[in-house]
Amino acid sequence: MVCKTVNELQQIAETILTQFPDERIFIFKGELGAGKTTLIKAFCRDLQVSDPTNSPSFAIVNEYDTKAGLKLFHFDFYRLKKLEEAYDIGYEEYFYSGDYCFIEWPELVMDILPESYVEIEIEWNLIDDTRNISFAKK
Repeated sequence: MVCKTVNELQQIAETILTQFPDERIFIFKGELGAGKTTLIKAFCRDLQVSDPTNSPSFAIVNEYDTKAGLKLFHFDFYRLKKLEEAYDIGYEEYFYSGDYCFIEWPELVMDILPESYVEIEIEWNLIDDTRNISFAKK
């Protein structure tokens, strides 16, 4: 899907959630500044997160509640230097909780992801400032 404006992200998030209603783990790949956090904010709006959302760059994980009483965890693993740091934060409790997990910079934790997840890749075209967003169940 080609995204030309930030306003289109809400429809893209809704499309992905509709296509994968039973999935809870979503990983986001893309270069720095491609829009991973902005797209995750659109997912949070679609899932009716009641709290303000922001990037967990320094906290590594932010926890949110939805109006439906669900939990949602937003991870930013950019600052992780080694896999053991994911163990230190207790990744199993999050990844295997049955709650939504949105994971930015998943490259370091690919070996410990649950068997089923949705991979979302954002390719940023700097020439026309559009994003090509692809997604698939893995």
